[in-house]
Amino acid sequence: MMRSLWTAASGMTGQQFNIDTIANNLANVNTTGFKKSRVDFQDLLYQSVRHAGAPVTDGAQIPTGLQMGHGVRVVATQKIFTQGTFRQTDNPFDLVIENDGFFQILLPDGTIAYTRDGAFKKDGTGRLVTSDGFFLEPEIVIPDDALEVTIGTDGTVSVTLPGDPEPQYIGQIELARFINPAGLQSYGRNLYLATASSGPPIVGTPGLDGFGMITQGWIEMSNVQVVEEMVNMITSQRAYEVNSKAIQASDDMLQTANNLRR
Repeated sequence: MMRSLWTAASGMTGQQFNIDTIANNLANVNTTGFKKSRVDFQDLLYQSVRHAGAPVTDGAQIPTGLQMGHGVRVVATQKIFTQGTFRQTDNPFDLVIENDGFFQILLPDGTIAYTRDGAFKKDGTGRLVTSDGFFLEPEIVIPDDALEVTIGTDGTVSVTLPGDPEPQYIGQIELARFINPAGLQSYGRNLYLATASSGPPIVGTPGLDGFGMITQGWIEMSNVQVVEEMVNMITSQRAYEVNSKAIQASDDMLQTANNLRR
C-alpha cells in the first residue's frame, strides 16, 4: 500500500481539527473575555533509507540523506492571551482589567478558577457573582441600602450609604497572574484552571507589581479577529482539498498498477 494514502489522510485529519478550532473561535466572537486558540502542528516520524554523511568510498561521503516522512499531527492548541477590545456599559458591576491579570472565582467545590470576564452581578445576598452564580474571590458583599458603588483602579470597593456622604470601604478585589498563562486549562463558562504548566497563581493588588488596573463600567470583548479567522479557514480548507487530491492521485496510481496485464 502506498505511503501517500496514510500521509495525506493525516493531513486531512489535522486540517479538520484546525477547522474545528477556527469554528470555535468564530462561535465565541462576542463572548466576553474569550481568548482565541491556535493549532500547532508537528511532522511525524521519518523513515531513513540512506543516512547523510555515510561513506561510499575512501574519502567520499553521501552529501544528503534519503528520508521519507509520514505526515502530520496536531500537537497543541494554544490560547492567545492578547487583550480584546473594551466596550463601555456604564454598569457599576462590569469590570475590565487593563493589561495582565485574572479575576479569581470560587467554584462550588472550593477550587479557585480564573477569568477575564468581568461582567459581574449581585446575587440575593449582595455578593458579587458571575453569570453562573460563582462568587468573586475575595468575597465582596454590597449592602442592600447602598446608593452608589465605586470600584477604584486598585480594586478597592466603596459604597455610599443613606445619610452618609462619605464613601465606606467594604472590600478589596485582588487579581492573579501566571508565568505561563497559555498553560491554563479551559474549564468553560469563561473560566480557566491552573495547571503545573501554567505555574502557581501570583496574587496581588491591581495596578501594582505588574498587575493591570481595573476600570469600572467597561467589559473586555473577545480577541477573535473575524477577518483573520476567515483567512485561516480558507487556508485550512485549501490544505484539506490538496490532501484529498494526493489521496485521489495515489488511488489512480494503484488503479493503474492493478490494471496491468502480462
